[in-house]
Amino acid sequence: MQGNRGSHNNHGPSRPGEQRKPGGTNTNGEQPEHCEGSSINEALTLDLQSFRKPGEKTFTQRSRLFVGNLPPGITEDELEKLFAKYGKANEIFINKDRGFGFIRLETRIIAEIARAELDDTPFRGRPIRVRFATHGAALSVKNLPEFVSNELLEEAFAAFGQIERAVVIVDDRGRPTGKGVVEFTSKPAARKALDKCGDGSYLLTAFPRPITVEPMDQFDEDEGLPEKLINKNQQYHKEREQPPRFAQPGSFEYEYAMRWKALMEMEKQQFEMVDRNMKEAQEKLEAEMEAARHEHQVMLMRQDLLRRQEELRRMEELHSQEVQKRKQAELRQEEERRRREEEMRMRSEEMMKRQQEGFRGNFPENREQDMRMHMGAMAMNRNSLGATSGAAGAAGLSAESTALMPGSGNNNNMPGGGQGGFPRGLPGTGDYGPNKQRRF
Repeated sequence: MQGNRGSHNNHGPSRPGEQRKPGGTNTNGEQPEHCEGSSINEALTLDLQSFRKPGEKTFTQRSRLFVGNLPPGITEDELEKLFAKYGKANEIFINKDRGFGFIRLETRIIAEIARAELDDTPFRGRPIRVRFATHGAALSVKNLPEFVSNELLEEAFAAFGQIERAVVIVDDRGRPTGKGVVEFTSKPAARKALDKCGDGSYLLTAFPRPITVEPMDQFDEDEGLPEKLINKNQQYHKEREQPPRFAQPGSFEYEYAMRWKALMEMEKQQFEMVDRNMKEAQEKLEAEMEAARHEHQVMLMRQDLLRRQEELRRMEELHSQEVQKRKQAELRQEEERRRREEEMRMRSEEMMKRQQEGFRGNFPENREQDMRMHMGAMAMNRNSLGATSGAAGAAGLSAESTALMPGSGNNNNMPGGGQGGFPRGLPGTGDYGPNKQRRF
């Protein structure tokens, strides 16, 4: 803040009310409207672009100022004109009954400049008070893990609403303190985050360590409590009867000062003991959590193994069912093939039977042809035996041939039927040679 004040002195005095132009001031403490030179806001100009950071969010709650001890009857236009030097305001509110108001400027740095220059400045005979307004949508986050950054904190809480600022608090060495601040643009978003995260179940990292979210306590660490703001009542005058001093040993004050010191030492020891017990409990919890995490991973691996075994068993069942279906299909195909073969065999047998029946129906005609051929063969055999057989043999052969020739009787179609014939299968002994076989 001191650096900001020093850098802004180049633009003019830090108190606009302390400037004196020729012609003096009016009864209300304001500069006259028509005076030599320009007005205060015209004389003191700021290059607002030089106070804007790249990518900085504008008109946030952090750039909202509280203006107190305002004169009665002040209007919003007059308050805006008072802050016109610091750029256009986004929000202006005035409570005329209680004499205070709020104004929101573009950036935090500009608001700091306005607060430093206008605080305790006379305005219509009254020194106005300029302070930063409390942030109603700010939350305090505790128990943050070690590897949580500003970006991760903002990403984690962006699920509840739009965020103006998210900061992880670090110590003077840059080490995280486990605390952080999250500022939303609206109070409903902050209440939603507080309701959701208040049960301690919101985790930011893989380490199962829940964070603690609480409404942020607003402190004024810049101005503190000036002497002029203390209520100077009877108790104040009683306490201020003596200035600051050291208690003398052996005195009443020294005795009770030592007793207060002992009480504070005991309080310090109790806090240290509680901190030590809490640290031991945290270490024990972390060890138990690590063992439980290992056991949980083993359980998950077992469940995954059982699931894979169940899937393998189902796949084997499906495979066996598929194989059984294929076997049944093959059996059906084999039965169908056998049935077709049986039908073809029966058809072939039936056809052969029909052919045999047809052959038997034509047997007499075939028998007559066979007999003729047989008789011709016998004649040739007899001729080959020589002419010694004589006329009797020729006459007998002629008679036999005549008997075998078809006659005019009704029994010509019967094998062996008719007069002069011989039964079937009973030829004469002289008709065949010793090597001849019987022919049917």
